[in-house]
Amino acid sequence: MSMLSNLDLVRRVPLFSTLSDEQAAQVAEAVVKRRFKRGQTIVEQGQRTDTLFILLNGRARVIMTRGNREVILASLHPGDHIGEMSMIDNAPHSATVRADIQTDTLTLSRDAFMQCLPDGSSIAYAIMYGLVQRLRQADRQIGSLALMDVYGRVAHALLDFAVDQGHGELVVQEKISRQDLARMVGASREMVSRVIRGLEESNFIRQQKDGTILIVSRDRL
Repeated sequence: MSMLSNLDLVRRVPLFSTLSDEQAAQVAEAVVKRRFKRGQTIVEQGQRTDTLFILLNGRARVIMTRGNREVILASLHPGDHIGEMSMIDNAPHSATVRADIQTDTLTLSRDAFMQCLPDGSSIAYAIMYGLVQRLRQADRQIGSLALMDVYGRVAHALLDFAVDQGHGELVVQEKISRQDLARMVGASREMVSRVIRGLEESNFIRQQKDGTILIVSRDRL
């Protein structure tokens, strides 16, 4: 591990390049160095860590899994950061990040991150939170395209649009055209129409007279 001070390391991270001297010193006091061996998991899909990881050296890969299927979404290198979405919205990680080779990181806890935010930053935080929700939606769409067949992608899209009406009843209130749904899931309009019919015949969904779609069985879908 490098003998550079935490402040020196913070100054080398692009994420912190615009910090003032005072802010950089505050971050330097809060960060902790951590090393990951080759193949070691840094963050795990579906779990929470409340920590921001910044790669100092090494390499890591971002992996999304569903069942026995796995897809590599990205490769991370020094200067890249991990876990920022979960740190902001306190939700589970949308993907697993695993060290490809021995990798050194700086870690910053959620509490320390919040303390580093300037006073009056509630609007900035609200904007960050909104951006994180959009990124999570994008991650879900990427994962469904890579890991699911058309039936799974259509079902996943319907669940994303569904609203809980109480008593566990989910309804897709928006009237989504077959063409728009086809564009969302990367399939033809004809294929999406066949999938919708198949889901109805299997009693997974039920189309209502007002154009809404009732999710009959969320677990089965």
